[in-house]
Amino acid sequence: MMTDIEYEVLDELYFVISYSDLKEQTGIDEKDLKHCLMELMEKKWIVCFKSISEELPIENVNLGEGFKNYFYLASKKGLFAHNKT
Repeated sequence: MMTDIEYEVLDELYFVISYSDLKEQTGIDEKDLKHCLMELMEKKWIVCFKSISEELPIENVNLGEGFKNYFYLASKKGLFAHNKT
């Protein structure tokens, strides 16, 4: 099941986007956006990048502390879930 906020966030993740741009595009407050990103990561619906072109292995991602420093992209699984809704 996908929440409205998850749908809105995934809608912005068809291309790699920085946290600050994602926050600006969605207008979601920091606490809710962080929670959503953590949920999406747990579902494996997103991947994180260190830079615009450098994907991070999932074991190197620490959304608890570093979520503002990452770039985000919907995973294939996330795109399928988004398009089913």
